[in-house]
Amino acid sequence: MGAVERHKQVRAYRGLMPSPGRPSVAWREDRVRFWTEIARGAKTEVACSAAGVSGPVGFRWFRHAGGVNPCLPDEVSGRYLSFREREDIAVWHAQGAGVRETARRLGRAPSTVSRELRRNASTRTYTLDYRASTAQWHAERRARRPKTAKLVDNPRLRVYVQARLSGDVTDAGGNRVGPEGPAWKGRNKPHRGDRGWVTAWSPEQIARRLPIEFPNDEDMRISHEAIYQALYVEGRGALKRELVACLRTGRALRVPRARGRQKAWAHVTDKVLLSERPAEAEDRAVPGHWEGDLIIGLKRSAIGTLVERTTRFTM
Repeated sequence: MGAVERHKQVRAYRGLMPSPGRPSVAWREDRVRFWTEIARGAKTEVACSAAGVSGPVGFRWFRHAGGVNPCLPDEVSGRYLSFREREDIAVWHAQGAGVRETARRLGRAPSTVSRELRRNASTRTYTLDYRASTAQWHAERRARRPKTAKLVDNPRLRVYVQARLSGDVTDAGGNRVGPEGPAWKGRNKPHRGDRGWVTAWSPEQIARRLPIEFPNDEDMRISHEAIYQALYVEGRGALKRELVACLRTGRALRVPRARGRQKAWAHVTDKVLLSERPAEAEDRAVPGHWEGDLIIGLKRSAIGTLVERTTRFTM
């Protein structure tokens, strides 16, 4: 019997593809440590070091997830085999131990060990070799059962959300409603008045508007977090990726809040905080103390104000 016929028998017996790719370089525990550090506000490089993976692997995890923490639990349920148990099965299987003997040593049912050897064995060789790393990879790949996004199953809801995210809202007659779109002509950099979110709706606005426009249609409901994940996460790509430019932040990836709080720079330093104001300026008794403020508007407009605290003279 040749190798091709052998692989055909293996596929018919296991019901799996012959070679779905190369096993991943990190396991579930590494992902848990990585996202735990990201939630604490650590940079991606620091999270990679804490998880024990290389930089490209960690950056790929963060990019594919869109910066959205999958919130993996620390431990897998005890009903499933762990990686340590699979290592023991591989060693005892190589030593010639039977299925019942292996199950007795593990404290598992013989059917669990038999099914593990049958389903998660390697198919890259002529015989069904059992390796713990390959078996763990098969188990983790098979355990991924992502729920279909609501925007994928409901085209009517997807059209509604996509139209309001882009700001292209029309009435029953096909006429566009709402304010005029951005006026940027492609020269210089786009400013606040030239960005797409001038006419676009935020995910929060869309989620709160749906019950008002469709009070009796429960299918026309979605949370703002589901809209964000449809934009950020590649695996839930029910919306056009370019619609992230219509968000208020314009980011293509989510940035953890804990990371934003750790910024070393700021527009306001400790020397100009109101809490550091001297006593003579606080009671307005001594003239000559000024307060300044800057207001930035649309189309490069800005107003700078200076107010003398004692006389209230304003410039």
